[in-house]
Amino acid sequence: MSAALDQVRATPRNRLARELGQLAESRPLPSWTASLSRPGSNALASLAHALAVYFDALMEPHWSHVRTVVGNDVGLRTRALLDGGTQALLDGLRPLARWNAPVLEVDYPVERDLFLDGRGLLLVPSYFCWRRPTALADPELPPVLVYPVAKNPFDVPHVTEDGLVRLLGRSRAAILAAVARRNDLTTSDVAAAVGLALPSVSYQIGVLRDGGLVASHRAGKCVLHAATPLGLRLLDATAP
Repeated sequence: MSAALDQVRATPRNRLARELGQLAESRPLPSWTASLSRPGSNALASLAHALAVYFDALMEPHWSHVRTVVGNDVGLRTRALLDGGTQALLDGLRPLARWNAPVLEVDYPVERDLFLDGRGLLLVPSYFCWRRPTALADPELPPVLVYPVAKNPFDVPHVTEDGLVRLLGRSRAAILAAVARRNDLTTSDVAAAVGLALPSVSYQIGVLRDGGLVASHRAGKCVLHAATPLGLRLLDATAP
């Protein structure tokens, strides 16, 4: 993990600016991302620190499971390569990809041609890649295909609705449910949805945000709130 974070910290500013620009063409980016490529900014170090905290809090308890699942996939692909060569290895990627020599057809979200030009292709199994493989956006970088490994989601203990209310309090549980039902609500929207005074809702959203269950971002003169993946998982766990 430390080596990966060192790579994040060492990312060249010009590359960050170029790739963030590419990403912004397809989706709006949070305003804080603009500081990542700014000369003299410590935003990249702050991002690396946030990733480290996130990993320690949420991923470390499951990391041995993730490594085992990815290791099993590597073993499976290695056996296929040793027993049947490249043909067997690429055939084993079905239905995510189909080998029709000399072309590897991939179930990719957009139409795109990537020419290897003798550079080879690095296959990267990923626990956190879902549904479809993905590749690097920059065709000048070494060709990489990241594909999802077969896995089940992390086990989440069942939480009763009453248990959630006892954990968060009735007001916070109602606010979390409100922002989960419809993303990008203003504080006033949330107050109207749950029937609480605006100052109380503002305070409770701050508590939920500090706990990682709600994320807020500014859009013009408004601050919009949405449930985080952790908040959604907590609510999903209350379903029978």
